[in-house]
Amino acid sequence: MGERRVRKMLRRMESGEPVRVTGAMSTTTGLARSAAMAQKFGYAYADVRQQGKQYVILIVPDPAPGARERAARNRARYPRAADGGELPRLAPEEVELLKARITFDITTMYTDKQRIVLSGIAAVALALPVGLVLGSGGTTVVHAALAWAALMALLPLGIAFNRRYREKYAARLRAAGFTPVTGPDGRLRYLPPGGRLPGHGNPLAG
Repeated sequence: MGERRVRKMLRRMESGEPVRVTGAMSTTTGLARSAAMAQKFGYAYADVRQQGKQYVILIVPDPAPGARERAARNRARYPRAADGGELPRLAPEEVELLKARITFDITTMYTDKQRIVLSGIAAVALALPVGLVLGSGGTTVVHAALAWAALMALLPLGIAFNRRYREKYAARLRAAGFTPVTGPDGRLRYLPPGGRLPGHGNPLAG
């Protein structure tokens, strides 16, 4: 998590509006550290989205009294955090929990059916060059089709791996007291005690 990115995020948070944050290289650890820093100043992690090849998190103002009190304390203690001054230290366990939430949300971003469709499209883009290299004339299509079929045959393994990966982080979140909640779109999320899904009684989390 680069300091320049953090300070830019803190300046944008001064508007009191939801803020989208892209971490360096979009690693889940970098995004989690950004979200943890935002929590120090009255914001909360809301969701993660894919933007091209990167992941972007949405942070929103946290209306909880405890969050406002924490933000007031940190603003008083770190008055120049957004402008080159000292930044609060982050608790490793806090970062790890946010990383677990972000990673779990990434694994539920698409349903298995959507993953099959997206993988099929991506496999076409990978199979065509193989067909062009291995074949010539009419055999190009045959080789491309075989390459596509071979790639799609690996898809069940990828889906199974994603499910195991998802359960690993779900177990970690449950152990920390997070609650599973299914949104209106059928997507499963894990929320901290008292947390709400964006748009569910939380006007600041749209």
